[in-house]
Amino acid sequence: MITPTNNFGDIGKNMKITDITIDVIERNTVSVRVQDERSDLGGTTTQGVLRVQTDAGIEGHAFVGDQGADSSQRMASIIKILKPAMMGREPSDREWLWNQLSVIAGHGSAIEPVWAPLDVALWDIEGKSAGQPIHKLLGTARNEVPLYATYPPRHGTVEGFVDEALQLKDEGFRAYKIHPGPLHYKQAAIAAAKVREAVGDEMTLMLDRNHGYTFREALYVGQALDENDYFWYEDPIPANDIESITELSNRLDTPLNMSDTTGFLFHEAASFLQNSTTRLIRGTVRKIGITGLKKQMSMVEGFHKICEVGLAGNSALNAANLHVIMSSMNCTYFEYWLPKEVHQWGVKEQLKINKNGNLDAPTGPGLGIELDEEWITAHKVATLS
Repeated sequence: MITPTNNFGDIGKNMKITDITIDVIERNTVSVRVQDERSDLGGTTTQGVLRVQTDAGIEGHAFVGDQGADSSQRMASIIKILKPAMMGREPSDREWLWNQLSVIAGHGSAIEPVWAPLDVALWDIEGKSAGQPIHKLLGTARNEVPLYATYPPRHGTVEGFVDEALQLKDEGFRAYKIHPGPLHYKQAAIAAAKVREAVGDEMTLMLDRNHGYTFREALYVGQALDENDYFWYEDPIPANDIESITELSNRLDTPLNMSDTTGFLFHEAASFLQNSTTRLIRGTVRKIGITGLKKQMSMVEGFHKICEVGLAGNSALNAANLHVIMSSMNCTYFEYWLPKEVHQWGVKEQLKINKNGNLDAPTGPGLGIELDEEWITAHKVATLS
């Protein structure tokens, strides 16, 4: 009998977590006036660099913070609630932790968005231990992915969105998602048509209302999208209005893409699939980690539908999104939010668009990012432990 051997050594064997800390970062972001129900972006915000240390000397990283949002409460919850659960455990116990989330949360609010950065850091350790990018561990399906550009809703006129589309086209983007915000729904329908007329057939177009329409308004705008060959219609109405979402899906040719709302997590996606509520399912590492997003993409694929991945909100989690996308053919685009400065920080090299206008698969071990420790030190105001 031949005993299998390998040359990988003992690194990673019974590796244990020895500490979990967060460098609290205070940074100033560019000011962006947001023309909808959400807060404006920009100004001073508090976010964090999560570090998971092991007895093998391997450190896993993730960032805590969505765009310009303050993350103080989320960081405190990671240290207070999740750290005790993982101390002394192996970083590979990700699936165990996934199954403990409902127990840890108790009767409180969903804990998945709090847990997601920790899951990413654990995957970062796994990749570094193996000397491989995370997408290799997940199973690489491709080496580059198209992207679409989008801004938060910044305009109050049809002309503003036309100008924005033409600007992005001139910059080389081949796909664009409109955020019409509170623009009157009839004006939004006109904007959809005018943008298509301005850019021609050369750009793929989407529209995302962030749950702001009534059923009748959503139907009116959706019919304009049908007439102008839009690729998807994202979150036109609240994600809990199942009857209206189903009716819109049945009456429109443009597929609905649901949902970026905070409470739309793995099991909500499963319910939409089971009930044939919509044709596209939305997901992101920001809400359900690498572990959850990989599960969700596979689940959606099983229903012969597409799982489109939304913005993760910071440089580390954006890279995590990219790894999961590279492990599946079941996602069409990477969401590329602008202005970049709102959510890109803390690493030496940001994701770059290649000569084909796509994003390449990361090649470094783990997340494939290198922390900008000098920048982090300059912006650190405290350490949570």
